[in-house]
Amino acid sequence: MSETAAKAPGAAPAAPAGDANRWKALVFIALAQLMVVLDATIVNIALPSAQQDLGISDGNRQWVVTAYALAFGGLLLFGGRIADLWGRKRAFVIGLIGFAAASALGGAAQSGAMMFGARALQGVFGALLAPAALSLLAVMFTDAKERAKAFGIYGAIAGGGGAVGFILGGVLTEYLDWRWTFFVNIPFAVIAALGAYFVIREPEGGRNRNPLDIPGVLLSTLGLVSLVYGFTRAESDGWGDVTTVSLFVAAAVLLIAFVVTEAKVKAPLLPLRVVTDRNRGGIYLSLGIAIIAMFGTFLFLTYYLQVIQGFSPIKTGFAFLPMIAGMMVGSTQIGARLMTRVPARLLMGPGFLVAAVGMLLMTQLEIGSSYASTILPAMLLLGLGMGTAFMPAMSLATLGVEPRDAGVASAMVNTSQQVGGAIGTALLNTIAASATTAYIKDHIAGATSKSQAQLVQMEGAVHGYTNAIWFAVGMLVLAAVIVVTLVNAGTPGSTTVTGSGTGADDAEDAVAVPVIAH
Repeated sequence: MSETAAKAPGAAPAAPAGDANRWKALVFIALAQLMVVLDATIVNIALPSAQQDLGISDGNRQWVVTAYALAFGGLLLFGGRIADLWGRKRAFVIGLIGFAAASALGGAAQSGAMMFGARALQGVFGALLAPAALSLLAVMFTDAKERAKAFGIYGAIAGGGGAVGFILGGVLTEYLDWRWTFFVNIPFAVIAALGAYFVIREPEGGRNRNPLDIPGVLLSTLGLVSLVYGFTRAESDGWGDVTTVSLFVAAAVLLIAFVVTEAKVKAPLLPLRVVTDRNRGGIYLSLGIAIIAMFGTFLFLTYYLQVIQGFSPIKTGFAFLPMIAGMMVGSTQIGARLMTRVPARLLMGPGFLVAAVGMLLMTQLEIGSSYASTILPAMLLLGLGMGTAFMPAMSLATLGVEPRDAGVASAMVNTSQQVGGAIGTALLNTIAASATTAYIKDHIAGATSKSQAQLVQMEGAVHGYTNAIWFAVGMLVLAAVIVVTLVNAGTPGSTTVTGSGTGADDAEDAVAVPVIAH
């Protein structure tokens, strides 16, 4: 492209106004994102059946989830940098093919070790795929209004896909076989890869061809793996366990060394300019904290509906549909429509607070709580608030970054979510377990029959859930405070730049990114 060559260094070429391919590309990018998000929850529904078939012990079953989380969370920054180096389209297609192959291996697993290996491979290719998908959107949609629509769709899928996984996982496990929760990824991946190969036209001139920062790769990967595994160990073995404490200490040392290294090397894996921007830093931090609340709530609601209320897996999945509807409305009808008119903090802050109100309703859960009067409105508010907040967050997290940094900036969004998810699951589970134990200890003496003892145990479980959900309410309020305090970007698209030679990115940089020394 001759136009690309004429652009200023570091400016992202805008997609031609008449090029409809970017909207076709969005379909395949969204399909890939849906596959990755679905996989995070769909396997959980199938885990009991898979454990029985493969003879996996109770002590080892956590590795079906942990192997994926460690590989995915630990390699995200590396995957983002590879996308910047190879090109996002190539990284995207390779990630899809690899994810499909790993899913086929998981579906065909004949032993626990084979299953764990397949899940780890899924995590590796997911770490390449996820940042490539988000950074493709960042460089392909540069017009403010188009960007808002594109990220609205992407945000709705990212937010609601996990709940859809509960439905699909329940249907596949109940009516087919747990192996189909893996095999179902293959058609998703093949269609998305073929579509991406023929449709995506990645703008030229945005690659980062600097040599890989090997010390940064090793330090970040080992540091993030230690952090994620530390929280996983804390959930199963306790916060005071020697191995748990050692993992946290190692994570702190490795990540501090990583920051020091990135400040000194010529071509860092994570240029500190990406995270020291107060807007992006605020987005990453608030998203991570909000995800802590979200992950724990998904888990507790699933247990509450199935164990306490006696819902089947399929009925539980459908019970999450109002939250999906809320996310869709919040993301596409509120976030996307208002993002070009009001500053992001005025969408994200209130969005997190609306979600906090939904969480607050869930603290009223009791054994006989009505789904219609308590859970339904809570889910609607939670979905509406998170959808409204996620949409501008996804866009602003990559807005105004230099094209050569788009992949690693996108990886930071996924990293904050993955680490937040690991922290949320472990932290909220620990809070719930402690509250449940204390409740049962205080009330079990008054139980004079087996049925009364079972009732006390159920009451204790619900008491634990609501205690943890109170903590989640606080997390969402904290996320709102962080957004209002740190995120000060203007309204995307509020500045019109004509004749500058750099297209829409100039307008975005002018209003959304403080001056940073590059």
